[in-house]
Amino acid sequence: MADIFISYARSTATQAQAVARALRAQGYGVWLDDAIPAHRAYADVIEEELKAAAAVVVLWSAEAVKSQWVQSEADHAREAGKLVQLNIDGAMLPMPFDRIQCADLAGWTGDVDAPGWRRVADSVAALAGAKTATPAAVVEALPQSQSKPSLAVVPFANLSNDPEQDYFVDGVVEEIVSALARFKSIFVIAAGDNLMSDGKAMSPQDAARELGVRYVLEGSVRKAGGRVRIAVHLVDASSGAEIWADRLDDTMEDVFALQDRIAARVAGVIEHAVQDVDTHRAAARPTANMSSYDLWLRALSLFRLSRKAEMLTAIDLLDQAIALDPDFALAMSTSCVCRRQVIDHRWSDDPEQVRRRGLELVERALWLAGEDARVVCEVAISLPGLEGNLDRAVVLADRALALNPASAFILMASGSLRLKCGEPDVAAKQLEAAMSLDPISTMNGFMRMYLATARFQQQRFDEALALFRTTTLRLPISYAVLAALHGHLGQKAQALEALAQFESQSIGTIEEAARIWFPRPRERELFLDGIALAEGKSPAA
Repeated sequence: MADIFISYARSTATQAQAVARALRAQGYGVWLDDAIPAHRAYADVIEEELKAAAAVVVLWSAEAVKSQWVQSEADHAREAGKLVQLNIDGAMLPMPFDRIQCADLAGWTGDVDAPGWRRVADSVAALAGAKTATPAAVVEALPQSQSKPSLAVVPFANLSNDPEQDYFVDGVVEEIVSALARFKSIFVIAAGDNLMSDGKAMSPQDAARELGVRYVLEGSVRKAGGRVRIAVHLVDASSGAEIWADRLDDTMEDVFALQDRIAARVAGVIEHAVQDVDTHRAAARPTANMSSYDLWLRALSLFRLSRKAEMLTAIDLLDQAIALDPDFALAMSTSCVCRRQVIDHRWSDDPEQVRRRGLELVERALWLAGEDARVVCEVAISLPGLEGNLDRAVVLADRALALNPASAFILMASGSLRLKCGEPDVAAKQLEAAMSLDPISTMNGFMRMYLATARFQQQRFDEALALFRTTTLRLPISYAVLAALHGHLGQKAQALEALAQFESQSIGTIEEAARIWFPRPRERELFLDGIALAEGKSPAA
């Protein structure tokens, strides 16, 4: 018998499932009428479950008000003193239920911190007792369309041969979990001491089975004298394969600052490392019956190629993801970035339609997830192309950094915006920080390309060229910057080759690229002077 019985009208089955997921995530057993065995009489099972449940949650709606079944179940719960009511569409409740407190959940999308839901949860806890959900139950309760990569941080091993140092090891793990929790695209849990057996950590596979997660972050801490060494390993629990590993050595002069640095280093790389693995998984799956998250991953892999056909396909996949889950803010913000690329590179015959839809998604994404750092950041970098507003873009990028200063992606994106603002010194610092946080993922090529552009704006031409040579990643604009760079260095043959690459990939002109990518006069003049030198002309006076 379940703790909670849910009564609802058939037309609100989706909302009933969302309520059930939220309650299961809190540790309750929940019964819905889709669990009636085929060999049992409908009325008999309902009566048994109603009597056994500690609380009966009734979802009132226009159809439920007319349903004799819902009214009968609600009346039974009222008489037994275990009725919890919520209203999902503003329908007027029938007597006597209109005289009993009812939580307003109109428009509720599953947010467990919403005031209406807190009222429901508190009432259920008062009737059925407070529960502590297992991590596996929480992961299982996530909606399929919103499922995220799930990661458990297991206790780190103390290799110092000094039990007195356990406090430091625990502090390191706590800081890492706190930093990772800022990434809304990953579901993170702290494993706790229950994963220790006979003083030894469980294997990643055993930990994953216990916790119901896909990835495990494990590590060790060795402290000797005034120095500490911390090793971390990110493991794919299903295969046992190591996805990423690192070792950090530092002094113990400032323990708290050291813990912060370790947390930032781990958090900065994990998001992309996990997403890269998930992207490969999604690409290997058949396209039928894909979830919104899978569609977003496929779109993300195509977006990173920065080519017309792939970008248009990415937008189509993101449209499908949003259709499956109208509240998937991350799919909306990623679509905004894709649409900005289409406009910048003139890849559409109807750029105004692309722009209008992009701006619609900008506002919807911010409304749905204004505290999600990645969503805010993606909206920020889409605005220069969609809205032509650098000032608003920078404000949003700063907000994203405040929400999650340990994100390599956000540091990279903010750096790219600062380049457009003619602030190469700020951009270079942010891009260098991004590269140190994330030295291995697929995003690192973008970071080096943007840093090369920052060095170009700083007129540190040799350093810029060295950076360009470390990556094969090329956007059309990067070939134009490379041409200007060779022009300033007096390397005419290489400059003309890069210019030809730009012209083969872009349907726009150098002048148009200069207006888009170098809005400020000083940087635009430096760029156009380099192009003039590449073409054997004199720079503008």
